[in-house]
Amino acid sequence: MALGLGLLLAVVVAGSAAAHGLGGKDAAFVAATQGPDPIPFLYLGAKHMVTGYDHLLFILGVIFFLYRMRDVGLYVTLFSVGHSLTLLAGVLGGIEVNSYLVDAVIGLSVAYKAFDNLGGFRTLFGVQPNPKAAVFGFGLIHGFGLATKLQALELPKNGLLINMLSFNVGVEIGQLIALTFMLAFIMVWRTLPGYRRMSVAANVVLMTLGFILIGFQLGGLAYGAPA
Repeated sequence: MALGLGLLLAVVVAGSAAAHGLGGKDAAFVAATQGPDPIPFLYLGAKHMVTGYDHLLFILGVIFFLYRMRDVGLYVTLFSVGHSLTLLAGVLGGIEVNSYLVDAVIGLSVAYKAFDNLGGFRTLFGVQPNPKAAVFGFGLIHGFGLATKLQALELPKNGLLINMLSFNVGVEIGQLIALTFMLAFIMVWRTLPGYRRMSVAANVVLMTLGFILIGFQLGGLAYGAPA
């Protein structure tokens, strides 16, 4: 268990700076697009979500203690609606925000959800924030995180609506793929002895990873490193 968590920590630290990024051939393709091209943008959206460590960590925190598929569907839908709205609004409406600050808040969303899973709000403050509102609200922030990286590519206007809708659908497909694997892992994990004890440790690690993500982005904001 400790080794697995350590490896997860190393992977996230190594990849966090590129958690949203579109680089290399993907960036060159997007920048060179001159019209509607839905299939490649569908693929790019799915790839972007599957490799987006910060998105996946937040989703993991959201579903960690959900036992009914109806609840999983509800919370994932709230998150999806939130990030779809701001992804499309950011790119199509030209709403620009600082990518470092957005990604720092995304890191905060990971830490927030893990803290909530640990009962931190009830224990320390005697209150319980509305979890549905929190997931939807952070979904809006995650959407802006996606939008900032696409905005940096200065996408051509021709075919932009079709391409962004396709990208968004791809994001949802990637999220569904990742969610399937995470749910399967958690369902097996819950059958093991000591799950409750290990779940506390896992959420402590999850919260730590959230703060690490915040640190990376604030460091980038302070020193001008690529986000």
